[in-house]
Amino acid sequence: MKRHLISAADLTRDDAVLILDTAEEMARFADRPIKKLPTLRGRTVVNLFFEDSTRTRISFEAAAKRLSADVINFSAKGSSVSKGESLKDTALTLEAMGADGVVIRHGDSGAPHRLATSGWIGGSVINAGDGTHEHPTQALLDAFTMRRRLVGEEGAALDGRRITIVGDILHSRVARSNVHLLSTLGAHVTLVAPPTLLPIGVERWPCEVSYDLDAVLAKSDAVMMLRVQRERMNAAFFPTEREYARRYGLDGERMARMPEHAIVMHPGPMNRGMEITAAVADSPRCTAVEQVANGVSIRMAVMYLLLGGAEPALSREDSAHPSPATTPDGGAARRPADPSPATTPDGGAARRPAVEENN
Repeated sequence: MKRHLISAADLTRDDAVLILDTAEEMARFADRPIKKLPTLRGRTVVNLFFEDSTRTRISFEAAAKRLSADVINFSAKGSSVSKGESLKDTALTLEAMGADGVVIRHGDSGAPHRLATSGWIGGSVINAGDGTHEHPTQALLDAFTMRRRLVGEEGAALDGRRITIVGDILHSRVARSNVHLLSTLGAHVTLVAPPTLLPIGVERWPCEVSYDLDAVLAKSDAVMMLRVQRERMNAAFFPTEREYARRYGLDGERMARMPEHAIVMHPGPMNRGMEITAAVADSPRCTAVEQVANGVSIRMAVMYLLLGGAEPALSREDSAHPSPATTPDGGAARRPADPSPATTPDGGAARRPAVEENN
């Protein structure tokens, strides 16, 4: 990965830990009276959303504005796309306007990859969810939340943690990105779903598969419930909603079987009463709201590393061609590949995630 974030599978372990550590620095600024940083002043970020979204779009917008970028929100509804304009023509328009970064959500799997590799646009491309393919920043914010709750140590990964992902795996881009990222960070991932909601080829994923939720709860450090995506379903994947809730829904009784330290996660929006009950969703063990807050920090970190002049920090292969990096306060920073200390967002010395520290 050089200039874009298209898939969680593109991230190495060091890449992922670097983003998580950078997000920790960004989160500290959220507690200050003035939350803005001058890092991306003069840069233009376009939120290019071809699908409806609330949390993701607002999160990216807040992240870019906190980094002082100029933000343009583009919605397919009411634009020339509704008149038949192609992705290529839209991209060329954005390029003509000088977009430095494009955050794209699209209903077709592969659209962000096409945008990043076509040559239509010169800026960085960040995948905010494409079809049923991937949603890498969601996986990063999920990992960030898990690390804070389960590990609590900066520079650490999730080695040995057992993560259970439950529900509509077939249509979930969140599940795909989480499986890739969590396995890279050393976690053991188990997918739980009815056979009809598992994708073809899942046996080749770096995870285990179970059809029995009750059998895995007692050994789970985190249980992530996925929304049943009715809008993507074109067949009867399970008998009734009541039957699905009985076998794969998380209620208070099931949550009580989890270890005391275990957390409940949900990427949102929730179908309360189906995959998760209101009592569980509103319990202190549920991190759904915390995940939303952490999403801003993660997306700030991604934009900082990609657009702030330090994109090689996301890939070792680029470290052989260093160019000046920019810190959030506008000064010059050393790259993480440099043997001397890196500069953190608040100007202090940061400890780089070294290979020996993470293995």
